[in-house]
Amino acid sequence: MTNPRLQNYLRTHRRRFGLSQADVAILLGAASGTKVSRYENLKRMPDAVTVFALEIVFNQPARELFAGSYDAIRASIQERARRMMKQLSTRTGQQDRNTPRKLQLLNAIVEAKPCTARHR
Repeated sequence: MTNPRLQNYLRTHRRRFGLSQADVAILLGAASGTKVSRYENLKRMPDAVTVFALEIVFNQPARELFAGSYDAIRASIQERARRMMKQLSTRTGQQDRNTPRKLQLLNAIVEAKPCTARHR
């Protein structure tokens, strides 16, 4: 059994490059390292612009920087996709021309394997 991944690996990458929270804040255009601290300590989730900025700063995909969050979001979406597939499958008389494409997408979501990359 694999160990669950951390919610995020921001501190790991920041330290790997010898950056302080204030250094990262400067790169993000923030006034102080307080925001970075909040992200690292799970007190705040960055917005999309900041997530992309962090991806650029650390040259790592956002889904790896926020691995645990990504895994939890994936599981939630897969569960909703399963429910949606079930609903579409039970409405046989009410299916429209888009139903096969919807089912194909939903099946791909459900069958997608989690990322197996590990951080050290």
